[in-house]
Amino acid sequence: MSSKIDLVIFGARGDLSRRKLFPALYQLDKAELLDSSLRIAAVARQELDSTVFVEQIGEILKANLGDDWDDQVWARFRKRIDYIRIDFAEKKQFSSLKDWSNEKRTMIFYMATPPSMFGPICKHLNEAGCVDKNARIVLEKPIGHDLESSKEVNDTVGQYFTERSIYRIDHYLGKETVQNLLALRFANRMIHSQWDNSCIDHVQITAAETVGIEGRWSYYDKVGQLRDMVQNHLFQLLCMVAMEPPNKVEADEIRAEKVKLLRAMNPINQQNVDDQAVRGQYAAGWISGEPVAGYMEEEGSAADSSNTETFVALKVFVDNWRWAGVPFYLRTGKRMKEKVTQIVITYKDNPHAIFADDDAEANNRLVIRLQPNEGIQLEMVSKKQSMKERLSLEKRTLNLDFLDPQGDDRIADAYERLLLEVINGDQWLFVSRDEIEASWQWCDDLLEAWADKKVGTKPYSAGSWGPSKAEVLIENDGRSWYEV
Repeated sequence: MSSKIDLVIFGARGDLSRRKLFPALYQLDKAELLDSSLRIAAVARQELDSTVFVEQIGEILKANLGDDWDDQVWARFRKRIDYIRIDFAEKKQFSSLKDWSNEKRTMIFYMATPPSMFGPICKHLNEAGCVDKNARIVLEKPIGHDLESSKEVNDTVGQYFTERSIYRIDHYLGKETVQNLLALRFANRMIHSQWDNSCIDHVQITAAETVGIEGRWSYYDKVGQLRDMVQNHLFQLLCMVAMEPPNKVEADEIRAEKVKLLRAMNPINQQNVDDQAVRGQYAAGWISGEPVAGYMEEEGSAADSSNTETFVALKVFVDNWRWAGVPFYLRTGKRMKEKVTQIVITYKDNPHAIFADDDAEANNRLVIRLQPNEGIQLEMVSKKQSMKERLSLEKRTLNLDFLDPQGDDRIADAYERLLLEVINGDQWLFVSRDEIEASWQWCDDLLEAWADKKVGTKPYSAGSWGPSKAEVLIENDGRSWYEV
């Protein structure tokens, strides 16, 4: 465990800090995973007394944590926090952070701010003498909006921090189930030996949300679902599923394999975009029995029309020996029927069926669910327990429940794991610059194809599973989307 850490959170009064960062740090303290010397500087623009800020954080935590709240833990945790007012654009004000810090301690700077502030904050930190060889910086997405802008962000931060000091967060990598993919694939020979195109028919990755834009229309309309979800979250899941085994479970080894995978993905361009990509936009509909507005009727809508996609479905191929010919179907959207994030590995049928009940014998599936309930299920075939039938089959499901074996009463939030790894100085769950740039290169090709061919968005009703063309995308191959 690292010690003598000063964690500086820029944007400490923002939504991310309130909902994720402070609750995660509280839980780490409760689990006694934080060194007693760790200090937290909560930095924001507003003029506010430090005691008042700490009390506000306490009220938020107590309201959100419910039974996880502990008065004794809070009494300890609150002593770690100091509020420091800094206008991020005023370099002179960064001297107060220098006065608060101690040269013998390692400083970690968490940028819970818009990316436009990364450069100015880094520059002012450096000029104030807060950046040394041990300092670390944590960056939230988005890292740019295309390949060129991502390089600009990385170049700017790279002027002050080495690559080994930069921690780019994709919170999906902090989820227990995603990390379990490494153990599932590489610690179980019966799984690993069948993890290729000789045994696997296809892979589906779904990240569906029931929420809409949530008041971010002006921001989201410039971004869209491909940039917001596919370029980072879905591609990271694809990497964890499909990458080659690393030599060791270490940051450089894992990240190198992910880069190889991203570079092996076949591009979607003008030649194949009509057959391998679908973009949609939700219209008015019903979710959980309640009417919801369409994208263009959402609060903040500032245009008569928009071609921004709120849904994306893709058929992706990976050009290497392991996955040649295996389609990866990706879909993600807002205002969909259910909130679910899952990976479904569908195995090939047996080459010869010896049982009469062919339907029951077909298609073993491995279902890896990230939300709403994390876990892994293996769909298998077994004999029905019946004296009347000679040898009839039925599908059964084996469940891997993460809570039962350890007797835990909760699964840690992704930010708990990620913050702990930053504090411990381990980058294995963070995204490298090469990964960012490889994923943006792929997305830029698709965006260019959409623009060149003037591909519009297909409407779909809120509360559905997306536009009908997304069903056609997979059904043309004789397959269908996996629904629970």
